[in-house]
Amino acid sequence: MKLTNWAGNVVFTPERFVRAQSVEQVQELVAEAPRVRVLGSGHSFSTVAATDGLLLSLEDLPLEVDVDTATSTARVTASARFAHVMPALHAAGLALHNTGSLPHISVAGASATGTHGSGTQNPCLAAGVTAIELIGPDGELRTLTAGEADFHGSVVAMGLAGVVTALTLRAQPTFDVRQYVYDGLPLDALIENFDEIMNSAYSVSAFTHWRGPVFETLWRKQLADAPAGPATYFGATLADGARHPIAGMPTENATQQLGVPGPWHERLPHFRFEFTPSNGDEVQSEYLLPIEQGPQALAAVHRVADQIADALQVSEIRTIAADDLWLSPGYGRTSVALHFTWVDDLSRVTPAIAALEGALAEFDARPHWGKLFGIGRDRVRSLYPRLADFEELVHRTDPQGTFTNAFTAQYLEL
Repeated sequence: MKLTNWAGNVVFTPERFVRAQSVEQVQELVAEAPRVRVLGSGHSFSTVAATDGLLLSLEDLPLEVDVDTATSTARVTASARFAHVMPALHAAGLALHNTGSLPHISVAGASATGTHGSGTQNPCLAAGVTAIELIGPDGELRTLTAGEADFHGSVVAMGLAGVVTALTLRAQPTFDVRQYVYDGLPLDALIENFDEIMNSAYSVSAFTHWRGPVFETLWRKQLADAPAGPATYFGATLADGARHPIAGMPTENATQQLGVPGPWHERLPHFRFEFTPSNGDEVQSEYLLPIEQGPQALAAVHRVADQIADALQVSEIRTIAADDLWLSPGYGRTSVALHFTWVDDLSRVTPAIAALEGALAEFDARPHWGKLFGIGRDRVRSLYPRLADFEELVHRTDPQGTFTNAFTAQYLEL
């Protein structure tokens, strides 16, 4: 059986593919299989989920979103996508600290790869996990909670800590957001005023096609009680209508803009769940660097713009607060994320990635595990100070390497 990811650039050819119907079935399958990987919502562009053994889908597990207002938490099963979780929390008067661009992605998959939104005070989505339920190679189900020795190595773990069946998420009181979009932010203005601009709202994103010294749009998602956005901002002009992150795409797919207040889960994502955000005709790369390297990194990318623009659909700049999850690209440092959505043509994308990574070689750029990158093994390994601790955890909890695959073996000594 051949399966593909959302974009179609990864083809899965597992020995066996099973859509599990219950946790008990997952336990039985894992205990019997020599190699196991789990396929989430299929939004990764790397081969992080691929296997030639047993490939499991947990999408058919019973969907549970159990909100506990007394503890401000929500326990969600591995079949849950953020679009299932966010309205339930909001209805109970609660919110997540942040969301990704897409509400379509699975909570478990996003946590496993360190997926994030934007905001210098907002860590990655996995930083909100307070407990994780997972099945080990022997089929036994166990729960790890924040504070336990293995917890910080088991949340962002690319599936190597076991098959995650449920997560408990920390919540906070619900809040409203206004979203303002600005057109035409000069690159020089962003470089010279990087901290001020990226700290100017709860969540900030800047989009460019790298075809000139300008960012086409700047998205400022601010708390609803903050002052209204000015008509001009560092040379950019307040948009006179709705915008899509990619020029020419249908704006109705994007979340409400123009400063109209609304609940957090309807403003922080870029895209609405009821619309397909794209046709999947794309591949993506992303690199997280220390935030203080942000201005210099933007200047470096601009110097190779002519080598990447032809393969690029759009590039997004975001910031993320530090976290303490060992394999998270944001571990231990507040970061700037340089994201690239490429055309679905590897003959053009591969040399563009090589040029981009050459420009970023002088910076401490950690690649996103779920996206395409070409950085070598030794360099990737040097960027994670807790890598040896993570490898010890995996050797101890999965000595036979049940949950490993070719992708993880490329970067980890397992």
